[in-house]
Amino acid sequence: VMRRNPFGMDICCRKGSRSPLQELYNPTQVSLSNTAILHQIRRDQVTDTCRATSVSSRKRRVLTPNDLKHLVVDEDHEMIYCYVPKVACTNWKRVMMVLTGRGKYSDPMEIPANEAHVSSNLKTLNQYSIPEINHRLKNYMKFLFVREPFERLVSAYRNKFTQKYNTSFHKRYGTKIVRRQRKNATQEALRKGDDVKFEEFVAYLIDPHTQREEPFNEHWQTVYSLCHPCHIHYDLIGKYETLEEDSNYVLQLAGVGNYLKFPTYAKSTRTTDEMTTEFFQNISSLHQMQLYEVYKLDFLMFNYSVPSYLKLE
Repeated sequence: VMRRNPFGMDICCRKGSRSPLQELYNPTQVSLSNTAILHQIRRDQVTDTCRATSVSSRKRRVLTPNDLKHLVVDEDHEMIYCYVPKVACTNWKRVMMVLTGRGKYSDPMEIPANEAHVSSNLKTLNQYSIPEINHRLKNYMKFLFVREPFERLVSAYRNKFTQKYNTSFHKRYGTKIVRRQRKNATQEALRKGDDVKFEEFVAYLIDPHTQREEPFNEHWQTVYSLCHPCHIHYDLIGKYETLEEDSNYVLQLAGVGNYLKFPTYAKSTRTTDEMTTEFFQNISSLHQMQLYEVYKLDFLMFNYSVPSYLKLE
């Protein structure tokens, strides 16, 4: 018997079956209901943090289309995924391409990484009209993945500033960081910007001038600013620390868990907690404190404790 591609048009579109949103809040399977409790706790944590901080922020701002460019829409499975760079977002984009490709792709890992980042391969929420946006925000299951903020930051630094091939980042940000943070920089360093030290990167991030000048690059922007969890109610918050379980839970809710698994492979170059600790050794306690303030909402909202290596006086 020929097996039909499970992502063929006949199965892809969920009409008549339960939506991921229904399955999340009223699970039909016991295995799903235990996990649902964990995600309720994570949602409550976000809600409580938003409530506690909104008192201090004057008024709720209205989201603009530009705020929605990180939200990837899967019409067929009624899901919206907010991607956060350095939190398995390449693999999640690959999975979204399989889910939305209507049979064009079946194995996420066969999709080249650079193709996963081509914006025309996935549809984002800012491409819809306002009524369509509101309808999807209300009826689709919205999820995102988060990671310990400083581990994510070190991962971004290592990827963008210590790899020789990232010349566009060196030119765009490295030269600026060297010019602003390094006394007596050589002409070559000012021209290339390819030897930024982590201490200089941190100094650049906490510099008020940087924050006034332009929004952070998405690789080190806060999750709070990329995904707007106080304005958009996320139904599911996955964590990098439990990536496999949380990702496969999303796929189960979408009704595709039987034939699509989240790609797992341990990257030997992955940024770890120990590595992050090492990077912070040379950061002064004043700079550590200022940096913590920049990322504080991400720590609180997603329930990450203050790292033990920080020298917060």
